[in-house]
Amino acid sequence: MSQNPNLFLSVGKQIKDEYGREIGKVASFALTPSGKFDSVFVEQGDGKFSKISVENVRFDGTNITLISKVKSQANVFCDQIPLLWRKEQALKELSEKKKISQELYAEVHSNFDGALNQLKSEAQALIEEIDKEIAGCAEEIKELNYALVHLELEHEIGKIDDGSYETAFEIIEESLKRVKTEKSDLELTQNKLSNILLGEAPKPLAEEKSKVEAETPPQDVTAVSNAPDLPEPPVVVYVKEIGKSSI
Repeated sequence: MSQNPNLFLSVGKQIKDEYGREIGKVASFALTPSGKFDSVFVEQGDGKFSKISVENVRFDGTNITLISKVKSQANVFCDQIPLLWRKEQALKELSEKKKISQELYAEVHSNFDGALNQLKSEAQALIEEIDKEIAGCAEEIKELNYALVHLELEHEIGKIDDGSYETAFEIIEESLKRVKTEKSDLELTQNKLSNILLGEAPKPLAEEKSKVEAETPPQDVTAVSNAPDLPEPPVVVYVKEIGKSSI
């Protein structure tokens, strides 16, 4: 992120994530002794404060966006690991051409190898972290589908009027769109990182996303019967107590 001397003009403005969720408001900034912006202090919706690295925040005029930490880290690994591979190959070619001594080759190769193994280990740990986030998205989708089913049931039996139903349905529908997009992005990021560890050149993210969307049949969130992972409708049992008259 470019260092903007007017970032303090962002104080009080809303921060959203990449999917439109409101994170909180900019409260202040932490700066290094040299005057470089280091962190953003955010007042969350519940009144608590959090501190976010300025590198994970994109400032674009009045739009302030929190960038996914795992996606940012994955991009770093996807840049650094192939770069080290290219350097190792170049080092090997220099050795074969007798442009460097075997002793120097062995020392530099050892340094590259150590750095590469460290990056691979950290990348594998990140893949496991992404796994957890994908699972969290899947659970959220399931819960939203539960909410949708119960909303439809209550509306069907007349417990919720049309106006309230439409408002609630729109909220759930937008939430489903966001979490499905987030889950798709995480899966693409994970695949990209896994391919790097396997030594495959990654395809552009936009190309991968288009491929996934083309292979995935469209889902109509307005049709409850077609929604994925829908639970069975609840069964309500009325028990008549002995000795009391029925209503």
